[in-house]
Amino acid sequence: MLSLAFALMVIVVGGAVGHPDTAAAAPEDGTDLPAVEIREYEGLDLSSINDFRENSIHGPQFVDVSQYTLAVTGLVENEQSYSYDDVVNSHDAYRKVVTLSCVEGWDVTLLWEGVLVKDLLEEAGVRPEATTVIFKAEDGYTTTLPVEYIMDGDILLAYRMNGVTLPPERGFPFQLVAESKWGYKWIKWVTEIELSNNPNIQGYWEYYGYSQSGDLDKPYFD
Repeated sequence: MLSLAFALMVIVVGGAVGHPDTAAAAPEDGTDLPAVEIREYEGLDLSSINDFRENSIHGPQFVDVSQYTLAVTGLVENEQSYSYDDVVNSHDAYRKVVTLSCVEGWDVTLLWEGVLVKDLLEEAGVRPEATTVIFKAEDGYTTTLPVEYIMDGDILLAYRMNGVTLPPERGFPFQLVAESKWGYKWIKWVTEIELSNNPNIQGYWEYYGYSQSGDLDKPYFD
């Protein structure tokens, strides 16, 4: 069984990590250079963002960020609707090296950057009877995780990998970094986070017999 490798680094400057995608020293009349992927971080070798295998249910999704909203719904005190910029620019950002392990037998170790899911849920106000977090994606994919897993951990909703903005085929605008879980829990193109009191709700692959917990240290079939 593949082990989880991660290192957490929190860099908060005025509420946000700096933005490495833009050439910081470019003059007003200059041209921003393309972002360059990071392949080493604090002594750790990183995989390439091109090392993934395409295995989404309907192929890569191309989300129009100008029309995009991220909804937080269900058993919350105040449902929320965020634009992409709301999420990225109005919340503290965190970086973490985490390995994604796929049930197909491959893995990638990347530097992920994003916001904590629990920060979004705290803004909405999780109701006491909520037990389950349902993540929904642009392509109709879904998966679920316990409320405790989200609220007790530093679980990222990522918008960058290896220092560059998520490409469309990697989940832009947001991918869940479900550390300690098999890759099918790492939902891409997230559009909605719903709180429920039904712990038996099944996501897409869970419906076909995959483990409800998705724990990396256990078999991925129930």
